[in-house]
Amino acid sequence: MESTGNTGYFVREINDLVKAVRIINPTQFKIISQSVKKTEESSAEIIAKYLSKGLLPEARMRSKEEAQLASLIGTRNKFVKLHAALKSKIHNILNANGIVTKKEIFASEKNLKKVLGGDLEEASLFELRINITELRNLNKAIEEIDKELTKRGKKLKGHKNLTSITGIGDISATILLNTIGDVNDFEGNHKLAAYIGIVPRVYISNETSHYGRITKMGNKIARTALVQCALIGIRYNPYLRAFYLKLKTKKGSGKAIIATARKLLTIIYRTLKNNWVFEDFNNFKIAPVKKIYRLSPV
Repeated sequence: MESTGNTGYFVREINDLVKAVRIINPTQFKIISQSVKKTEESSAEIIAKYLSKGLLPEARMRSKEEAQLASLIGTRNKFVKLHAALKSKIHNILNANGIVTKKEIFASEKNLKKVLGGDLEEASLFELRINITELRNLNKAIEEIDKELTKRGKKLKGHKNLTSITGIGDISATILLNTIGDVNDFEGNHKLAAYIGIVPRVYISNETSHYGRITKMGNKIARTALVQCALIGIRYNPYLRAFYLKLKTKKGSGKAIIATARKLLTIIYRTLKNNWVFEDFNNFKIAPVKKIYRLSPV
C-alpha cells in the first residue's frame, strides 16, 4: 500500500492478520501516478512485478510512539512559524507608525507591555493587542511542548550520546533521533545524509557530473534542526569553526554552513553507531565507560 496519513493506523490494525505489509514510498515510486492506463488491476500488476524483483522502494514504518512524537514535533514547528509571523506583524504595525524596532525585543514580556503602553491611535493599539495576546499564548504553548519533548526525548536511545555533542540540545536531539530512528537502518553516513536531504543534486551529462543545491527530499524539520545545531557548533567548537571558515573563503557562507551541517551529521552517525558519549566534545574526548561490578553470592 502507498504511504498516506493514516497508513500507520491501518498497518497496526491488519498487521497480525497478514504475513507482511509493504509500504510504498510515493516520492520514489511514481510509475503508477504517471501511468497513462491507471486501473486497480494494472496498478496491482506493476506493484507485484517490482516487488518480485526486489525493486519496490519502501517507506520506513514508525511505531505508534514514534508517530505520536513526530506529530508533536510537527505541531511545535507550526507554532514556531506562527510565532515568527506574529512578531513580524507587530514589527510592521509599529514601523507603519514611525516606531523602528527589532523583532528580537518581542521575546521579552517587559517590551510587549511597553509596546501596548505606547502613544498610538486606537486602531493600531487594537491590532497590537490582538497580535500580542496570541503571541503570549504561543509562548506558553511552545514552552509546554518543549517540556514534553524534553521529557520524552530523554527516554530515547541515543539521547545522551547526541546531547554530549556541542551544539545539540534536548529539543534538537529529540527531533533528530525521532527522524533517524534506528541508525543501523543506514549502511553509512551518506545514506543518512540522503535520507535527511542534505546531499547535493547530481546532474549527469555524458561523462560529466554537475552538483547542484541539496535535494531537500528528507524531513525538513530535522534538516532545519541540524543546520541550527551546526550554527551553534561553529560558534563554540574549534573543529567545526575551522572547517566552516576554510569553506567560507572558497564557496561562501551559505554553502559552507550546509557543508558544516553535513559534517556534523557524519559525527552524529558515528556517535550513534559507536555508542559514543563525549566527555569533552571540543577535544573529541570520549567519556569512560562505567564498569558494573556484580557481587557473587557467598
